Amino acid sequence: MKILLIFFSLLITACSTNVTVVKNDKNDKIVIAHRGASGYLPEHSMAAKAMAHAMDVDYIEQDVVMTKDNQLVVLHDHYLDRVTNVAKVYPDKKRKDGRYYVIDFTLNEINQLEMTEGFNIENGKQIANYPQRFPLWKSSFRVHTFEEEIEIIQGLNKTTGKNIGLYPEIKSPWFHHHEGKDISKKILQVLKSYGYKTKDDLVYLQCFDPNEIKRIHDNLLPELDMEIKLVQLIAETEWKETMIYQDEKFIPYSYDWMFKAGAMQKIAKYADGVGPWKPMLVKDESTKNNLIITNMVKEAHEAGIEVHPYTFRLDSGRIPKYASNFEDMLNIFYYQVDVDGVFTDFPDRAVNFLKGTGLTH
Repeated sequence: MKILLIFFSLLITACSTNVTVVKNDKNDKIVIAHRGASGYLPEHSMAAKAMAHAMDVDYIEQDVVMTKDNQLVVLHDHYLDRVTNVAKVYPDKKRKDGRYYVIDFTLNEINQLEMTEGFNIENGKQIANYPQRFPLWKSSFRVHTFEEEIEIIQGLNKTTGKNIGLYPEIKSPWFHHHEGKDISKKILQVLKSYGYKTKDDLVYLQCFDPNEIKRIHDNLLPELDMEIKLVQLIAETEWKETMIYQDEKFIPYSYDWMFKAGAMQKIAKYADGVGPWKPMLVKDESTKNNLIITNMVKEAHEAGIEVHPYTFRLDSGRIPKYASNFEDMLNIFYYQVDVDGVFTDFPDRAVNFLKGTGLTH
């Protein structure tokens, strides 16, 4: 409890809209706090974001979804049941698939919920996704809005003199569109109101949906007189990360073209970077004596775009066999693969690694 009080004492400084966002002139490798310092505190909690800020990261990630009353909240999923007690508080609001969708709740209703570490239900019991992380239902955490998180980060930038940026992700825009919500436009409007307008401002806007990123690049940014950096996240088609509504049903978007020669040149026409899964850059069958590195980074750099792979974790089974430890994994990706930044749940380890090599402040 004392630790959390320290965190939340840092969170009282908020700043108004139209804040000037100063360009960060560092030209080195970056560290992106994946859902905050989520290896230490519940993902996307305010405490995890404050801790990540204190760890000297370059950017902090926000996954953004929309409520029934058109508010933006920070959650990894467009449903509530993996990290909150929604099933207990609102048992009758689940859909036919058994999930509790954010878009079916007002912000006030969501504010009544408690949040915890991510969990699954097995044999009627809640089982933590990462058993060695912060214990389920200990202390007190809540879902917060996108605006509240921007104000915390900007407020901490002011009080600490740091200049840490935002890395929001538009979650499932295809789903929001089908439900009558233009989540992308709303996110852009909020970013602009807080001073994030140009490619010099410390923000990357990411999304798995190529059609939506193209729409943002071609239509929404010009309409809003903005020109911020865009990142195309890359998934495996079988994950069903992006769906297309066709013949009155959803079918998975095919990412297959992104793994072919020339794909990075195509992406460079509408995005400033790509966010691939680690095995898309270094094959899982690699060994310590034989790293199988794909051409994606080389081709991306030739096309003039950045590469920020996900997700670097310390948890059991999360370090590939070709790496001796977490730092060795970072060394492989930062230096041999030559990525520009990484998403990690343990941002202090990546920051300290880069400080040791002289590639960060």
